[in-house]
Amino acid sequence: MKLFLLAASLLLTCLPAWAQVIPSHVKTGDVVYGRKFGFALTLDVFQPDKPNGCAIIYMVSGGWVSGYSPNTPPIYASFLERGYTVFSVRHACQPKFTIPEITQDIHRAIRYIRYHAKTWNLNPEKFGISGGSAGGHLSLTLGVQGGPGNPESKDPVDRESSAIQAIACLYPPTDFLNYGKTGEDAVGVGILKNYKAAFGPESDTPEGRLRLGKEVSPIYRITEKLPPTFIIHGDKDELVPMQQSQLFVAQATAAGAIAKLVVKPGAAHGWPDRQPDYQQFADWFDEHLRGLKK
Repeated sequence: MKLFLLAASLLLTCLPAWAQVIPSHVKTGDVVYGRKFGFALTLDVFQPDKPNGCAIIYMVSGGWVSGYSPNTPPIYASFLERGYTVFSVRHACQPKFTIPEITQDIHRAIRYIRYHAKTWNLNPEKFGISGGSAGGHLSLTLGVQGGPGNPESKDPVDRESSAIQAIACLYPPTDFLNYGKTGEDAVGVGILKNYKAAFGPESDTPEGRLRLGKEVSPIYRITEKLPPTFIIHGDKDELVPMQQSQLFVAQATAAGAIAKLVVKPGAAHGWPDRQPDYQQFADWFDEHLRGLKK
């Protein structure tokens, strides 16, 4: 119960506290994009009145727990007003499922959306991804892992690519083996001991944590092909140290990728008014998905 409450608390930090007028749109709820051990994996679709043909895939995740809200989150307003079709993706949750298993859900969701791109009048080469905290981690993970599907799969969805073309996220974990400082192990231990279930039994031993830490940390898969990446992080964040974003952006830049970090002075893990930050995300997607510059 304690672990669940902590995860739920982290999920709440990913949600905004401001009132926002949401642009007119059509919502299609509970679209089943896959099934997992008898569970339906679902997403919601938010289509603006004047779609621009680009998709924003939003990771509903905090502490690798994916909650459900029947309403349109105000965080989507910045995207909808620019004409983006938003896909609110929910994944199977820890403690039943681990981060590697959760990651496969997101691959599946992106492939599903791409397979049905014509249904939503989307350009399949114009997909952005976003989220905060664990949702930011999953966004970066798909940024470095996304790629071709299995051409031999019997399921046509799984033949599609899970590649992403742009990333914008908040305070993401990026390197669980150097968490806050060099050599600091947080693979279900230390700062993240309360999230051990998300890492699974492999986190029981130092050897297991080393292997798993490299697998689930997006920083170890950065190449020059990383999609343009924008991160906003508070410099007083104690749960996910700002060093995580600094490391990621520095390594991405060194690899020749486009990456940018904006630091929020005095901000902890989440802050009350994030609407200006999502406006910046929309600007980023405008530039890197639509080719627009302010």
